[in-house]
Amino acid sequence: MSAPSPTDAELEILRVLWDHGASTVREVHTVISERKRVGYTTVLKQMQVMHQKGLLARSDRFRSHVYQPAQSQAQMQRRLASSILQQVFDGSARQLLQSALAGRKVDAAELDEIRHVLDQYERKKK
Repeated sequence: MSAPSPTDAELEILRVLWDHGASTVREVHTVISERKRVGYTTVLKQMQVMHQKGLLARSDRFRSHVYQPAQSQAQMQRRLASSILQQVFDGSARQLLQSALAGRKVDAAELDEIRHVLDQYERKKK
């Protein structure tokens, strides 16, 4: 059984861990508190819950718990995208892409990157 999808607050913690690597609660709290006011005990509790849910792995280092994501950022992105694709767009990648592009301005460079990804996908399929 896979871990449940992370909440927005849990994703924020996961982003810190993906960017900075395995970290203590204090280290994660320091990064997050640079962006917004949040208590140390709030981050501690969130990370404990994430460990219980299977979103984080935990080990001991110098008497401190060190946490790391249970899944890589790419694995989590694929899992969440697949879930959204099924739940919101009835499995239609076209509708997902149309919705994503309609919701904001996309510059020419990003459109070229999207075309490149689609070209690579087609080549792999053959």
